[in-house]
Amino acid sequence: MPRRPRPAALVALSEHDLPAVRRRTTAVLVASQVLGGLGVATAIALAAVLAEEISGSSALAGLATTSSVIGTALLSLPLASLMAARGRRAGLTLAYLLGAAGGAVVVLAATVGSFPLLLAGMTLFGAGSSANLQARFAAADLAEPAHRARAISLVVWATTVGAVTGPNIAAPAGRSARELGLPEAAGPFVWGTLIFLLAAALVWALLRPDPLLTARALAGDAEGDNRADRSIRAALAAVAASPRARLALVTITGVHTAMVSVMVMTPIDLHHHGADLQLVGLVISGHIAGMYAFSPLLGWLADRLGRLSVIGLAVALTGGATALAGTAGGHHTQSAAGLFLLGLGWSAGMVACSALLTDSVPQPSRAGVQGLSDLSMNAAAGAGGALSGLVVAQAGYGWLNALAAALLLPVAALVVLDVLGRRASAPEPADASAASGADTSGPG
Repeated sequence: MPRRPRPAALVALSEHDLPAVRRRTTAVLVASQVLGGLGVATAIALAAVLAEEISGSSALAGLATTSSVIGTALLSLPLASLMAARGRRAGLTLAYLLGAAGGAVVVLAATVGSFPLLLAGMTLFGAGSSANLQARFAAADLAEPAHRARAISLVVWATTVGAVTGPNIAAPAGRSARELGLPEAAGPFVWGTLIFLLAAALVWALLRPDPLLTARALAGDAEGDNRADRSIRAALAAVAASPRARLALVTITGVHTAMVSVMVMTPIDLHHHGADLQLVGLVISGHIAGMYAFSPLLGWLADRLGRLSVIGLAVALTGGATALAGTAGGHHTQSAAGLFLLGLGWSAGMVACSALLTDSVPQPSRAGVQGLSDLSMNAAAGAGGALSGLVVAQAGYGWLNALAAALLLPVAALVVLDVLGRRASAPEPADASAASGADTSGPG
């Protein structure tokens, strides 16, 4: 079959142009992450309150956030398939538009008082989180293998602005909704919808040239070539064929599930031990700071010391966090320290595993494999978050932390096996799409 000609923008691009394209791509992704994180955090801050108002039941309030997590998981593969076929620009733009549509549905649900409609809107709203997660992989498309983790970490760090600012603008958003005759708790979703629309416009207008399509063109994979290698089936085969891809997938799923399961029940445990809302807010703010604020440092370490070293750090931090939080009882300072370390462990795992996953599979399969990663981590975290309340009710918060720590055991086993295997054989290239190159995964 004859090859299709490359798009003109990609034909004109050379290695000499890459540094400027990388800077532009990173700047656009950072700006979209700030907006995307702001849109998610602003709305999620009052999602449970709105759900309780509409349903009339506090027991059902948590289903709003759970629906958003489920939506993020369900939409991961379709969006990854679109990116594999049409590039990051098309996929990220659609994700933000779907998130905006979900926010509008939530506002409609608040207006008519429909709880099922609210859950449907929250599921669609999860597309905004999918866009935020996929943006980190877009940052890796054109990054040099030796600097890939740092490129990812910059985009992860940008989420800090929105994640911290979002909850603080929920109140003025609520007042603006009240002035429009809408329920106050629907205000953040009005603002979230507008913010997602702005993020979609930004990505569509400025994410040019498309980083994924450009990376393929530079690698000699013109549009239409290796199309079969971009399918989800090919992504599954790529993960099955790469021990390090499996390690990255298991690690990111385990660390994310442990973080979500413990985090969602920590405010309940603090409240049971006499903490007021201000203290709960401070603890969660420290947790969010741990998740995002130090990601550039962790990205630098992942490039400098190796992916496995930072994955080991993620396991150690998350394990230590569950030990501190699970035994804190009424010691609120200890709880705060545990939640901070929990966020830091998540950040280390997210940055190092995202880089290792990208390193470990062929270029044509990367978008599909990255979608599988987001599907597995969000599906597992959704189940963990849903079951965490049952575990706490039946066995206690300490047992929840113990079970979260147990999720790390398969990760530790895979890391040890990988180290032993590497010592017994020659190192593989870091970038599986290249015929040669240095191993940027670092020392075991």
